[in-house]
Amino acid sequence: MTTLEASYARCRTLNRRYGTTYYWSTKALPRVKRHHVWALYGFCRYADDIVDDLGSDAPTDVRAKALAAFGDRFFEDLEAGDSDDEVLKAVVHTVRAFRIDPGCFRRFLRSMTMDLTVASYETWDDLLGYMDGSAAVIGEMMLPILEPTSPAATPHAQDLGNAFQLTNFLRDVDEDLDRGRVYLPQEDLRRFGADPWPRRATPEWRAVMAFEIERCRALYRSADIGLALLPPSSLAGIRAARILYAGILDRIEAQGYDVFSTRARVPMWRKATTVGRLAVTTPVPNGWGRGGKR
Repeated sequence: MTTLEASYARCRTLNRRYGTTYYWSTKALPRVKRHHVWALYGFCRYADDIVDDLGSDAPTDVRAKALAAFGDRFFEDLEAGDSDDEVLKAVVHTVRAFRIDPGCFRRFLRSMTMDLTVASYETWDDLLGYMDGSAAVIGEMMLPILEPTSPAATPHAQDLGNAFQLTNFLRDVDEDLDRGRVYLPQEDLRRFGADPWPRRATPEWRAVMAFEIERCRALYRSADIGLALLPPSSLAGIRAARILYAGILDRIEAQGYDVFSTRARVPMWRKATTVGRLAVTTPVPNGWGRGGKR
């Protein structure tokens, strides 16, 4: 039988292996908060693996049934208050401890289901519809753990989630093409006469990437407003994530917007020094908030 400690450890392993930037940022959170963040990451990674890594030859209906079964298992276990699954045990504990809205997880699973059949998005608004469940909702899930001082933080948390997601889209164009997907809005590609499929950083491609990067930075600027509403116990970790993810945009620009031949990465030493600096310079009062009781 899976123990709660083992389940949280499994979520931590998933975060460390597949989301290194996010994982390093959690190190700036107090110990009592970070394992709950790992649990949310574990849930998202679990679902994402069903969609993308169930096997290259797995039919869409097989993936859809597996994803639906995963969702059904989660909501049943959430209702029961416990799970024997190596990942869901920690997720259920976190969701119930912080009273995270189960509707957030339904929205997330809806977007994961879209990935099974939707290969592109016509407009930015269309893409935002997908990102509501794949990104904005992650910011909402995090808020009960981060304990902002005002509900006014919610839209800015959503924008931070969208900024992280758009950053990933811009970095992972080449990888997404391998899966037959294009997340940049089609109307933007047409506006600049850009085509990702030849996988070349043409002048047209550089123009559309510059446009999307500025759009992404606007989301980060909105997110910065929300950072001011976080308590010291949460601020350092989220600031670290914001700085490191935005740094990916800088790397994309530095390599001439060529996301096809080189994957834009923030060096490990920069992740470590950024997290270390913020953890030291951001005070965390002892026993801050109700997080200290979990």
